[in-house]
Amino acid sequence: MVLRILVVTLAGAVGVGLAATAQAQGQSLGSTMDVYVFPAEGQDSSQQSKDEAECYEWAVGNAGVDPFDLSKQKEADQQQAQAEQQAAQQAGQGSGARGAVRGAAAGALIGEIANDDASEGAAWGAAAGAVRGRSMGREAQAQAQQQAAEQAEQREQATEQEMANFKKAFSVCLEAKNYMVKY
Repeated sequence: MVLRILVVTLAGAVGVGLAATAQAQGQSLGSTMDVYVFPAEGQDSSQQSKDEAECYEWAVGNAGVDPFDLSKQKEADQQQAQAEQQAAQQAGQGSGARGAVRGAAAGALIGEIANDDASEGAAWGAAAGAVRGRSMGREAQAQAQQQAAEQAEQREQATEQEMANFKKAFSVCLEAKNYMVKY
């Protein structure tokens, strides 16, 4: 019971602190999240700030996400996406050389069997292997880049969905307190 009171007290203090920070910057808490709030019953700005802080805390508790944490998560996701794209660009490098080695080995064997000249077979095999290896390397790189882009898109969509859920909860609370809300 004591822990619950402490958590509620801390949560209220955080909400009031966020509201005070937003107001000091000349914005309401809702506007910092691109939520437009209109006091339908003439509530003054201090009452609106208090109501927004209460609804912010309620929405965090009910949506299970804090929008300010989401913005940090979005930045981390963008950095991860850049790192994945850079790693994807490295995929397939050296494929031409590996292909040349494999081709030379196969060509030498075939050349030795066909006309007792392993060196000529190795040369042809190396050339063919290098071309095939580079082609496979480009395919691997393209596939890795596509996979990295898809993963980044999925993370972005999940973050957007979490933010939308928070805004719905925030809006419902404010509408219950007689505000008109749009986001």
